[in-house]
Amino acid sequence: MPARIEAFGRPFRWLLQRTVGAFARVRIPAGFLTFTGFVFCIVAGVLFGTGRFFSAGVAMVPAATCDLIARPLAHRQPRVDFFNAFLKSVLHRYADLAVFLGLLVYYSTVNRFLYALLTGFVMAGAVMVSYSQARAESLIDRCRVGFWERPQRLGLLIIGALLNWLPDALPIALLILAVGSNFTVIHRIYHTWKETEGNRRESEQVVASATFRESESPVPARSEFRAEQPADKRSGAQSDEVLSRAVKRGA
Repeated sequence: MPARIEAFGRPFRWLLQRTVGAFARVRIPAGFLTFTGFVFCIVAGVLFGTGRFFSAGVAMVPAATCDLIARPLAHRQPRVDFFNAFLKSVLHRYADLAVFLGLLVYYSTVNRFLYALLTGFVMAGAVMVSYSQARAESLIDRCRVGFWERPQRLGLLIIGALLNWLPDALPIALLILAVGSNFTVIHRIYHTWKETEGNRRESEQVVASATFRESESPVPARSEFRAEQPADKRSGAQSDEVLSRAVKRGA
């Protein structure tokens, strides 16, 4: 089955690589695609707010396409632009909120309280998925566990909007997103706890091992003391690095 999935996705990856290569040759910046996707999400939010779900789904297709191309295109840029990476994250959050705010406006207008509440859960999950990753990566190297990241959320929302002529197609998509995105947040909380506890225990074991070796030789030679020193310094440096990253990045 994995081999079949790999074969099925190969043409899409080939098309994506060729598209990214074409954009890179004409030197279109990745930030331009990010902003274009943001504009299309704003349009989709307005369309959702007026109840034109199919049109909103159509507007989200180029938004998702821009996001799909922007990430690999950024890797081909001649230099790493940290501000554009920051701006991309901010625009993505506003784009998500605009889409779900449009749904909230519509469901509130037609007095669908449960659907509006469901949309609120999806909105909270969408924001917390990205926030949990950003906050976790101030403490650990990487936190990309879980499935329901932004491309998957946009894809399912597009399918639900385009199939809105089916009974409750979009609310079903929202229910899946509400459960899936918040479960992803829980998964990332657990992953971060496991990683930070593992680092803490490793540091404690290094310190305990160094302390035990010191106690084995009551009067250590100067050369032995110098040999033991780097292990203790490594544990202290590791703790200092973790604390420094947490303070600098913040919430």
